[in-house]
Amino acid sequence: MASLHPLPHTRVPALPFPDAVAASKYVAREIDKLIRARNAAGKSTILGLATGSTPVGLYREIIRLHKEEGLDLSRVITFNLDEYYPMPKEDPHSYFRWMHETFFNHVNIPWGNINIPDGTLPADEVDEFCAGYEKKIKAAGGVDVQILGIGRTGHIGFNEPGSPRNSRTRMVTLDSITRRDAASGFFGEENVPNQAITMGVASILDARRVFLMAFGEHKSGIVAKAVEQPPTEAISASFLQEHPDATVALDEAAAADLTAIKRPWEVGPCDWTPELVRKAVVGLARTANKGLQKLNDYDFREHHLYELLREKGPAERIGEEVFHDRMATIMPYPAGRVTGASRHGIKSSSPSLGSGSSDVTPGDSGIKTILVFSPHPDDDVISMGGTIIRLIEQGHKVHVAYMTSGNIAVFDHDARRFIDFVDEFLSAFGSAAEQSSAGTIKERVDRFLDAKKPGQPDSPEVLKIKSLIRSTEARAAALACGIPAEQLEFLDLRFYRTGTAAKDPIHPQDVADIAELLGRIQPAQIYVAGEMSDPHGTHRICAEAIFSAVRQVRAKNQHFDVWLYRGAWEEWEPHEVEMAVPISPDVLERKKQAIFRHQSQKDKAMFPGGTDRREFWQRAEDRNLATARIYDALGLPEYYALEAFVKWKG
Repeated sequence: MASLHPLPHTRVPALPFPDAVAASKYVAREIDKLIRARNAAGKSTILGLATGSTPVGLYREIIRLHKEEGLDLSRVITFNLDEYYPMPKEDPHSYFRWMHETFFNHVNIPWGNINIPDGTLPADEVDEFCAGYEKKIKAAGGVDVQILGIGRTGHIGFNEPGSPRNSRTRMVTLDSITRRDAASGFFGEENVPNQAITMGVASILDARRVFLMAFGEHKSGIVAKAVEQPPTEAISASFLQEHPDATVALDEAAAADLTAIKRPWEVGPCDWTPELVRKAVVGLARTANKGLQKLNDYDFREHHLYELLREKGPAERIGEEVFHDRMATIMPYPAGRVTGASRHGIKSSSPSLGSGSSDVTPGDSGIKTILVFSPHPDDDVISMGGTIIRLIEQGHKVHVAYMTSGNIAVFDHDARRFIDFVDEFLSAFGSAAEQSSAGTIKERVDRFLDAKKPGQPDSPEVLKIKSLIRSTEARAAALACGIPAEQLEFLDLRFYRTGTAAKDPIHPQDVADIAELLGRIQPAQIYVAGEMSDPHGTHRICAEAIFSAVRQVRAKNQHFDVWLYRGAWEEWEPHEVEMAVPISPDVLERKKQAIFRHQSQKDKAMFPGGTDRREFWQRAEDRNLATARIYDALGLPEYYALEAFVKWKG
């Protein structure tokens, strides 16, 4: 649980929580208390509601409180923040439909108490509707609690950069970044509407209490600007600083750039733990553009670290200790050495020469079974392909578990190309029965894709074809790394099987399947995507499922190291890294060749994530080279490239 003490140095109270679940439960409990109190007084509760991935956990917790703890929402009146325009109510992308499927259909809020901006109106009626929406909020008594997310432009609702402080409900034009971020749900940026109807900044600030929720590393930068810098029309969320009862609820990742978290020594006395010393000194070395062992007392004093210097100094001693700490992270043998004898199945009687917790004990052959979990069919090679290649070259046995099909990230033209290939192949080599069957499938697929509307979810047959495309690419990429097909697992977890970017909660059987795999494989190490900025949430959900399974098997006395890698969007900070695996030019080239095997993600991916237009192989190469350059700049040994990992502490 969070301490529930707002972080210092913020202009609006910001509460840090361990994760999104804890933050969502806190906000849900605050709403629960208000509703129960107003119900007891015979009064209505007016809620302002948001959409998107951020409030999903909040809505699920309120649903649980309703079903399991008797929370009565029959007096609740709701006003949603916004809606795309134009947008039919039955469209899969409409917030009207999303709110009903995600929340309203599961609680007892009367239909007549639900208010959502109408995306079906003729354009000449929108202004009148917006004025009426404002009057309706006022007639209801005003919003008691307003729930907000925050976009990467700093918008709340659809109040894009430039929205004035006194703005009210109105039609707006969406920012290009906002449309790009929404592209995954619409199966392409070109399908995202250009306009929306939104409550204004003044409308939001009229609420008696406001909760802004933000989760994930990709929100940390804009959160810091919104709560620590002066209010500005460029960041509409910054106007919450002027609200008398606003709270920002953050997970650890979204809070990472706040001064009290990133540079706590600038806001008050610190408990100089080894972790905090490392963070401060590595950051100082990078700011001063010096190696760790070149830092002097003046550097510490100039960058608000005189307290650290006084407690742990002199500078030479502090720099040397952090240097040796970072040196210990460099592990050319991530699972320990395998001797020549043990490579041929003969156990070695001598201990491994490998470093770190992965060292091999005396009498151990040194050959380890490694299990890599890949949320999508390409995360393994994109994120840690070089380490996989090194592990195999060093004699270890690597298994990969692909957790989802990744089928929604395949373009329609690729599905057509593959079904056309099958049809042509069977025409040339197949039997008459096979030709007839394939022809029927091809006809159905072509008919569906010809009639498919922008953003429409795929049919089961098309999803199956796209799943096969991803799985065959995964096998080809794994083979390029040296992993045979029999060491691959395709879990196809249930939470992903929606056919859309929105995902279901983790199913208990998903966790059970992962636990069964761990018991069957008996790995010495597992590798998990710890990269939580995946804009679609799949990495986060997969990680939570794995951690639940790990806790189950550990309770049964099965133990192994759990290493976290980062995906295509982020890299571990240099002070966070606990294992850095050197990657040679040859290995990096092989890694890129493995990534190239994922042809459906080549040139242009369906969901590239954010504004970064680089291909995945470019992101991977640039990141690995950059990590090596950072180590070099810190005065550590120079390598061509490095892949970085952090050990899970759960």
